[in-house]
Amino acid sequence: MSHWPTPRRIATLSVHTSPLDQPGTGDAGGLNVYVVEVARRLADAGVEVEIFTRATSSDRPACVEMSPGVTVRHIMSGPLEGLAKEDLPGQMCAFTNGVLRAEAAHPPGYYDMIHSHYWLSGQVGWLAKERWGVPLVHTAHTLAKVKNAQLADGDRPEPLARVVGEDQVVAVADRLVANTRFEARDLITRYGADPSHVSVVEPGVDLERFRPTAGGRVADRRRLGLPERGHIVAFVGRIQPLKAPDVLLRSLAALRDREPEMAEQVTVVICGGPSGSGLAQPTALIDLADSLGVADSVRFLPPLTGEDLPALYRAADLVAVPSHNESFGLVALEAQACGTPVVAAAVGGLVTAVRDGVSGVLVDGHCPVDWAIVLGKLLACPGRREELAVGAVGHARNFSWTRTASGLLAVYREAVTEHRERLTSSIQDEAAALKALA
Repeated sequence: MSHWPTPRRIATLSVHTSPLDQPGTGDAGGLNVYVVEVARRLADAGVEVEIFTRATSSDRPACVEMSPGVTVRHIMSGPLEGLAKEDLPGQMCAFTNGVLRAEAAHPPGYYDMIHSHYWLSGQVGWLAKERWGVPLVHTAHTLAKVKNAQLADGDRPEPLARVVGEDQVVAVADRLVANTRFEARDLITRYGADPSHVSVVEPGVDLERFRPTAGGRVADRRRLGLPERGHIVAFVGRIQPLKAPDVLLRSLAALRDREPEMAEQVTVVICGGPSGSGLAQPTALIDLADSLGVADSVRFLPPLTGEDLPALYRAADLVAVPSHNESFGLVALEAQACGTPVVAAAVGGLVTAVRDGVSGVLVDGHCPVDWAIVLGKLLACPGRREELAVGAVGHARNFSWTRTASGLLAVYREAVTEHRERLTSSIQDEAAALKALA
């Protein structure tokens, strides 16, 4: 594949969330981390990346150099304040106009290809692909049909407009990038994707930032003002039904019923901000802790930045990822890279992100009693946790953003090569047809 052309400049589309936003609140999460980390690694490989996202703040200039070789363009489309994802389709015309105008300011052929993230970006990429005559690579990150099949109680199903929009993007994209083989299967079986157009490229983890340290768990707890004694089980992510932090609180209540002495030693840390349908009741989780009678053992932290996030992972005895659906589960990888075992729901990409019995434990379903049993057994057995901690670090080393970027470059080269071959064939066919008419 080394002889295949590497794109010089990529237009990356991330309509609904900016790579400059802090993950863990609003619509910022794993997709943001993915776009940022991949863009930096692609730039390191000599590929310029321009990321188009919707402007949501007057404080940010229209164009920002995020890092060498990576530019973020804020496109004016709708009000500057945040809009719910459900309201964004009404701004796609304005956003697409901004993307096309940015390209029109350059000589033809300025972008070699497009990589869109999430279905809204895929819709914009569809039009830009036709206008610019370049290939479109698309990563869904989450799929409506999968989410609707695994809804949390009381959560809203994804609208039909999104389902139809995803069908359209799957049909027109030159390549579809799936985070796992399970997502690839969903694209093929649920959306009718051409198997030859689907490539699996697993996300990564920053192994320099997320790593074990010699300082010990107590130092990290002191840094964050957490209890130095007893057990800590941490949840990191956006506060919404899909991520199921309520399962962790209910399992703490169940643990108190089953093993009160053990439960007295446990503090649950919830790190993140309201998002999605969770915005409708931003205090719902606090209220739930009160109603369950466990509020005295629960600590709420805002989304953490810099070294505070890896410090939280290391401060915890276990990290819980009870999501109803995850296309991959970067939190699980980050925690394991820090040497902390993960207890996760056996859904979606978490089956890949966590190696059951080696780097953590996968739980079937979301029954609080089942979760309480698993958590209780692990907290009562430090030797087993130590075994899983060693396995967690080893498992996380199989994933890196450099590896992800390398996989994407292979997909890009295939897409660009096939696109050019189709253009050449089309030109030859037209020439032959004109010659026949002469």
